[in-house]
Amino acid sequence: MENRSQFLNQLEQILPLVEKPGRYVGGEYNSIQKNWNSIETKIGLIFPDIYDIGLSNLGIQILYEKINQEFDLLAERAYAPWLDMEKLLKENNIPLFSLESKTPLSKFDILGFTLPYETLFTNTLNILNLAHIPIHSNERNENFPVIIAGGHATYNPEPMSAFIDAFLLGEGEDIILDFIHEFQKLKNKGVDKNTLLFSLSQIPGLYVPSLYKPIYQSDGTIEKIDRVDPLVPEIVTKRIVGKLPFIPKKFIVPSISVVHNRISIEIMRGCTRGCRFCHAGMVNRPVRERSVDEIVEGIQEAIDNTGFEEIALLSLSSSDYTNIGELLDKISERFVGQNLKVSLPSLRIESFSIDLMEKLKGARQGGFTLAPEAATDRMRNIINKPISDEQLLSTAREIFKRGWHTIKLYFMIGHPSETLEDVKAIANLCKQVLSEGHKAIGKRASVHAGVSTFVPKAHTPFQWVACDNPETIKMKQELLRNELKGPGLKFNWTDPKETMLESWLSRGDRRLSKVIEFAWEGGAKFDAWQDMHNHEIWMESFEKAGLNYEYYTNRTRFTDEIFPWDHISTGINKSYIFEEYQNSLNQKLRNDCREQCYACGIIQNFKDVRQINPGNSWMCPEVTLKSRKNEISLPN
Repeated sequence: MENRSQFLNQLEQILPLVEKPGRYVGGEYNSIQKNWNSIETKIGLIFPDIYDIGLSNLGIQILYEKINQEFDLLAERAYAPWLDMEKLLKENNIPLFSLESKTPLSKFDILGFTLPYETLFTNTLNILNLAHIPIHSNERNENFPVIIAGGHATYNPEPMSAFIDAFLLGEGEDIILDFIHEFQKLKNKGVDKNTLLFSLSQIPGLYVPSLYKPIYQSDGTIEKIDRVDPLVPEIVTKRIVGKLPFIPKKFIVPSISVVHNRISIEIMRGCTRGCRFCHAGMVNRPVRERSVDEIVEGIQEAIDNTGFEEIALLSLSSSDYTNIGELLDKISERFVGQNLKVSLPSLRIESFSIDLMEKLKGARQGGFTLAPEAATDRMRNIINKPISDEQLLSTAREIFKRGWHTIKLYFMIGHPSETLEDVKAIANLCKQVLSEGHKAIGKRASVHAGVSTFVPKAHTPFQWVACDNPETIKMKQELLRNELKGPGLKFNWTDPKETMLESWLSRGDRRLSKVIEFAWEGGAKFDAWQDMHNHEIWMESFEKAGLNYEYYTNRTRFTDEIFPWDHISTGINKSYIFEEYQNSLNQKLRNDCREQCYACGIIQNFKDVRQINPGNSWMCPEVTLKSRKNEISLPN
C-alpha cells in the first residue's frame, strides 16, 4: 500500500458498498486537517467501537484539540469499522486508516486507544489486526507505532498487558504531552524499542507492563510482582489535573446521525458520596469543579462553533455541584429564546432535584430518572447509599404531581450478601412508586425498572467479594420478571452472560491475555453489543488457555491477597479500601466526605498538585487528627 493514489482509489471503490460511508470519510465540521509531511510526530486516537458511538467521547475530543494545538504534533482519529466495512477491507487487503488524511494506522508514530470498559478489548485486537500491525507488544519493533491505552478499564491493565506497550494511567490531559515530548526526544536519538519503553516508564503515571513480572503461587494467586530492573517504579500512580482542563472550543460535528448528537460539558469531576460498588466514584477522586462563568462561556463558545441545540452537563452527581441552581439560572438567562435543550444526568433522590429538572427545557419528555440501587435499608447500608423508602416515595410523589408521567428507577442485583427478600423488595418498591403515580395522575403513570447485575471492580471496597453465578442471577431476574408485571410497569435486565464477561475481565490477571486472544481469534468482537456477544467462544477460550473461569468470578478473595493491580495506584490507599470493605460487612455507613475527610489518601498523595492549584475547586476538607485516626493497616 505504498502507492497512495492506488490506496485512495481502492477506498473510493469500496465506500459506496457499505451501509454508512459517512463513518469512514471524515471531513466533519471542526475536524482538523494538518499537512502530514510537515509534522514531526503523528498520533492516532482510536475509540474501539463504531463511529456512531465513539465520536461523542469527550476524552478523545479533549485530547484531539489539545494535541493539535501543538505545532509539531498531529492527531487524527479512527474507529472500529462495522462488519460490512471490515469484510471489504480484508477482501481488498486494505489496512485500516485514519479519518482525516486516510493514512494507514501503521504509518503513525503513536496509536492511543481509549478503553472506558472491558468489553472493548477484543475490538482493540481487531483494529490492530485490520491495521496490519502485530497484536503482541513483543512482536512489534521500533518500526511499528507505539501502542498506548488509557481509560477506566485500564486501572486494571493486566488482561491487556500482552498487547499494549504502555498504559497512561489517570487523566490523559495531564500526562499526554509529557509522554509525547519524551517520545520525540527518544525517537530522535534512534533508540530501540526496549530502551524507549524503559525510559518512558520513568514518566509518573506511565505503566509499561513488559517491565513487570507477576509470580504465581500453586493456588493461582499472586505471590509477588517483580520488576525487571530496580529503577522501574514499584508503584505507578495515576496522574490527575489540579484544575479541570479547557472546555473544547470546537466539538466535531458529525456528518451522520450518532448516538449522542450533542455537546458534552463536564461541570465537575469526581464524587464524594463513597458508594462502595462504584468504580468511577473511587478512581475519579478528588472532586474538582468548574466555575459557573467558565461553564456558561464554554457553552456559548461551543454553540457558536457547532450549531448544536442540546447540551449535556456531565458529572457523577450533578446535584452535588456547589452552585448548580445558579448555573441553571444563568444558562436560562443567557440562552433565552435560543431553543437550547439542557440535560442533567445523575441527580440525587430529593425534591431539590425536581426543582433543578423543572429549570430544564423539555425535561418532562424523557421521564425522570432515579437510581436507588437497592430497596432495603440493610443493602443500602452495605453499599453506602442511604436512601429511605419514604424519601424515594415522597420524591416520586412530587415528580408525578409536577407533570412527569414516567419514572425510571435503576437498581442492581447481586450486591454482597443479598437475599431473595432484598430482591423482592425491589419489585415492591417499584409498585409503591407506581401507586404514588396513580394517586397523582391516574393511569397515565408508569414506572420503568432497569435492573443491572453488580460486577465487583478493582480499586473498590468490593474488590474482595465474589460475583453471583449465572444460575443465581437468572433466579433473581425471574423473580423480578414475575413480580413486575401489569399495566404501568416495565422491567429491563442485563444478560447474565454479559455480566460474566465483564466480571472475568475487570479483575483478571495477566494470564487472561491468552483468553482474550483466543476469543478474538474465534470471532469475538463488539462484545458490548448484546446481539454480537458469543458466550460459547469465551468459554472455549478459557478451556483452551487452561484456566478456570469461576476462579475469576465466583471466588471471595483472601483479605491479604495480592491483586494483579496492586502495583497500580489510584491515589486511594488499599488500607482505606479494605476499611470500607469491613464497614460494608458491618453494615456501617460513612458520610459524604465533603463534610469530613476520612484520609483515603487522595489529599496526601496529590498534595503537590493541590498546592500548585490553590483555590476552592477541590471539594476536599482539610485533613484533621480525627481523619488520620481512621487510617488502618491491612492484615498481615
